[in-house]
Amino acid sequence: MKDKLILFGWITGLLLLTSVILFLSQPALTFNLMRSVNNVFSNNNDQRKLTAHIPTKTGKAEIFGYWYKMNNSENKMFVFTTFQDGILVPLGAIVSTNGYVNEVLPLSAHAEQIFDAMPKSILQMYISRIQDAAQINFSSSGGSRR
Repeated sequence: MKDKLILFGWITGLLLLTSVILFLSQPALTFNLMRSVNNVFSNNNDQRKLTAHIPTKTGKAEIFGYWYKMNNSENKMFVFTTFQDGILVPLGAIVSTNGYVNEVLPLSAHAEQIFDAMPKSILQMYISRIQDAAQINFSSSGGSRR
């Protein structure tokens, strides 16, 4: 029994340590992601630019990704990944102020190569979930409803 309690303590401690590290590294992760997306825009001669991460509370069924403000625009960008043939594909969705996805952009050279071959039904599923999350997180009053 003593050995099982020691093992349980170690596992619990490691999980807590991992959670703390992930929580504390979140600002650096979002900043580096923003910088990477801005580099992609710059390399593609695209005038768009992300300016700041928008922290949001995630719901149970929301897609995993990060919200960003866009420079000189009321639109927001949701940066997320999807799988295609077992490879993570980074994408960005430009979301208008009314919560609708205007455009989905590939955010890497590989993503550009396979973007047209991605099933439209899968992209539509992601678009629907992003629009639902935008409606929940960004109400017309400018604040979060949660």
